[in-house]
Amino acid sequence: MSTKTITIGPKIKTALPGPNAKRVLEGDTKYISPSYTRSYPLVAKQGRGLVITDVDGNEFLDFSAGIAVTSTGHCHPRVVEAIQKQAAELIHMSGTDFYYENMITLADRLSKIAPMPGPHRIYYGNSGAEAIEAALKLARYHTKRQNIIAFFGAFHGRTMGALSLTASKPQQRRRFAPLMPGVTHVRYPDVYRGCEGGPQDAEAFALGCARFIEDKLFKTILPPEEVAAIFVEPVQGEGGYVIAPTVFMQELRRICDRHGILLVADEVQSGAGRTGKWWAIEHTGVQPDIVCMAKGIASGMPLGITMSRAKIMDWVPGSHASTFGGNPVCIAAALATLDVIEGEGLMRNATEVGSYMLKRMADWPQKHKLVGDVRGRGLMIGVEIVKDKKTKEYAPAERDRIVELAFERGILFLGCGPSTIRIAPPLIVNPEQADAAIDALDESISAVGKSA
Repeated sequence: MSTKTITIGPKIKTALPGPNAKRVLEGDTKYISPSYTRSYPLVAKQGRGLVITDVDGNEFLDFSAGIAVTSTGHCHPRVVEAIQKQAAELIHMSGTDFYYENMITLADRLSKIAPMPGPHRIYYGNSGAEAIEAALKLARYHTKRQNIIAFFGAFHGRTMGALSLTASKPQQRRRFAPLMPGVTHVRYPDVYRGCEGGPQDAEAFALGCARFIEDKLFKTILPPEEVAAIFVEPVQGEGGYVIAPTVFMQELRRICDRHGILLVADEVQSGAGRTGKWWAIEHTGVQPDIVCMAKGIASGMPLGITMSRAKIMDWVPGSHASTFGGNPVCIAAALATLDVIEGEGLMRNATEVGSYMLKRMADWPQKHKLVGDVRGRGLMIGVEIVKDKKTKEYAPAERDRIVELAFERGILFLGCGPSTIRIAPPLIVNPEQADAAIDALDESISAVGKSA
């Protein structure tokens, strides 16, 4: 496990929000788009490692990693140094019209750790949504087909193309129709909710979810020769930190191979070492055709990447581009992030500390009346909150209150899915910090359970 992180905090000095935070919140209400989703009044000022200090001097342990972004921790010295050095040399020239050497350097590094054999080609954008948009356009361009398959519970972004694939919350789509046509959603294998039996029933359920595509869709409403791609998250993020069973991913690969369909892995949240491997899909042994990455790949800087098998990225100049994509400062941050993840053994740490946390929480479904399921892979862990264990009824209000109470105790969590608490700390987290977070979450669940 990593021993480089020193625990500082949590240290709560004021009532929350504090006086300085209240002033910021007033300005936010006046000027900032109300479309943003805020879970509690944290006004961040400084970040170091796992510690976030707010504008009133309160210190929190960040078990959200800025929504799974700061993979090497906040302001890792090597990442900061790379950003500062590059910013003093060249900030922008536009890699879509000119050339940057580091675009090639990063592409070469990513090709070496790709979850499918090379050669590869890479497109640079600014975010996960842009990586998905590029994959959408590329899939249609390469296959000359128009239709896409995605899954209920999926989150692929909020731009119009990505939003057409997203199916995790109705508010994300409300009043934005018509969306991009040609997208069909099918059931994702949430084993916790989809079956009551043991491993064999879970496997059969997962296979059924995949086979529905071929056995039903392709025989009724969706000609397979008109399907360009299947987009899938190996671990659904906003859908509730739900892990796709290996048999499900293997069946998707078989269907794609049989019908000439591209398999696109959305690794925006699950990639960059978060699950203990570079890419979550590697746990299944399945090789995708296209991989979308962002978030933790540059540990805080905006960078979205679409990587495909080289023969697939066959579009011509002018087909797709981005003014800021592949920005020199963002690429410098990404190169430093890869160095840190590899050099400091952070994937091993993610596996070890993640396993430790899952072990500590293993009895929570028996211990807490509100906990229906604890699941995860590496440092991508979900605690599902339910009103009733038999019916598995969602408990969003109780989940939100638990997250608020944890915030008051100095631990930053976020929700995901209808009523899941996501645990996604930076990959540098140590067992001492994990214990502090689990203890605070344990107490918060107990408090809400008593009031319920």
